[in-house]
Amino acid sequence: MLLRKVNVVDGALALLDDTGLDGLTMRRLGEALGVRAGALYRHFPSKQALLDAMADRILESADLHLEPGPWDERGMILAGRLRDALLLHRDGARVVAGAYTAEPHTILFGNTSAALLREAGLPPRQAAWAVAAVSQYVIGHTIEEQARAELVEGGSWPEKMEAFAELADDVARSAFDADPQERFAYGLRLFLNGIRHELTAAD
Repeated sequence: MLLRKVNVVDGALALLDDTGLDGLTMRRLGEALGVRAGALYRHFPSKQALLDAMADRILESADLHLEPGPWDERGMILAGRLRDALLLHRDGARVVAGAYTAEPHTILFGNTSAALLREAGLPPRQAAWAVAAVSQYVIGHTIEEQARAELVEGGSWPEKMEAFAELADDVARSAFDADPQERFAYGLRLFLNGIRHELTAAD
């Protein structure tokens, strides 16, 4: 089989879904693709380069088309689509976290998000910072969300919850055992309210 870059990324994402990020090694990927690990380095000089390509493929699945409307509603939609893209793959958020990749779809997502905030009235520098802050929130929230899902699936979540016995029951439930989508939307609104305050202060 002629090994191409796209096949390597496809195989890496499939292995990621099967083993998680900690189980993703170049040796295992080579075995899954039926090649020696050295063959992978002809396409990707390092594992980090492969992770960058995987991160970009994950972001490629985020739909960037937005209907006209208020900037904050479109921002909520865009951030939600980023979360959805991260959730498509096991440990997807961990792959994207800290990638700092200059791959095409990663750049497109950042530029689209920044343009939305510039159109709303934020100066370019603040728009870039706001995009970074919101993206880091989405990624961080989704890392925790996926980690919790692993604990639930493995049956150890109740034991983890017992560790918070000193917290009031309503705090424990609200902070750790509430619906992830509901908590995500609440935190995102906090960020958007902060951006709205920046826009108002600039008027």
